[in-house]
Amino acid sequence: MKDEMRGLSRRKMLAAMAVSSISGVALGSVFRQTDPPSAFSNSARNNIVTIDAKPGPIAIQTAKTAVIVIDMQNDFGTKGGMFDLAGIDISMIQKAVNPTAKVLAAARENGLRIIYLKMGYHPDLSDLGTADSVNRIRHVQSMHVGKTVRAPDGTESRILVRDTWNTDIVAALKPEAGDVVIYKTRFSGFYETELHSILKGLGIKHLIITGCTTSVCVESTIRDAMFRDYHPVLLADCTAEPIGYGLPRSNHEASLLTIQVLLGWVSNSNEFIKALGTT
Repeated sequence: MKDEMRGLSRRKMLAAMAVSSISGVALGSVFRQTDPPSAFSNSARNNIVTIDAKPGPIAIQTAKTAVIVIDMQNDFGTKGGMFDLAGIDISMIQKAVNPTAKVLAAARENGLRIIYLKMGYHPDLSDLGTADSVNRIRHVQSMHVGKTVRAPDGTESRILVRDTWNTDIVAALKPEAGDVVIYKTRFSGFYETELHSILKGLGIKHLIITGCTTSVCVESTIRDAMFRDYHPVLLADCTAEPIGYGLPRSNHEASLLTIQVLLGWVSNSNEFIKALGTT
């Protein structure tokens, strides 16, 4: 019993340390919503539920589960954002919004932690990479990162720059008090961010993955999650990929196959909600 109490105390201490590292925008890549300090403790109901998935069902402990929302921001999923301005079809991303909203509602009802990842750079683009880095070259040349644009409401904004309309989460999926929001500068949510330390501090093992795009930021994050021994479960209808969309074999489908064979599990919003027993 004493050993168990010591283990519990240590987990609480780690969680507190993780929280203290994200107390404001100026401290690294994370900021949080205004909420009481206790909101960062993992308050999920401690249930074990089984999600029907491929390659087979997976049992998860809800108190050790977090829902990850990857890059569901205006630049990717809203008219007037980066993808739309570049002439990229975003209809498949918009289609993923409604099932994702249902997943978030069910997760909140069951007390699961929700973590948002957002692609966004400092105004001076100092974190975009060196002048010859692939990340900087592709983002600047193809997507015009940093360019000043007009948001749909007429206000001035900038493509993929932090704390602008462009990097805001799409309206239907806005974070709520107690959710964690993490800025990232590369495709993987684990690259030079506090994501791993926060998950460890909260005792998280299972990751329910949603967001865009499937074969780029989503798959990159899932690979890094698997490398760190998390259990990633991708909800297929809560993600989308413009690359290869409409082809006989799309990048989206290729990523789903890779994930279910080697990197984790693939399920859908209905199966996840059903497993939680939420309507």
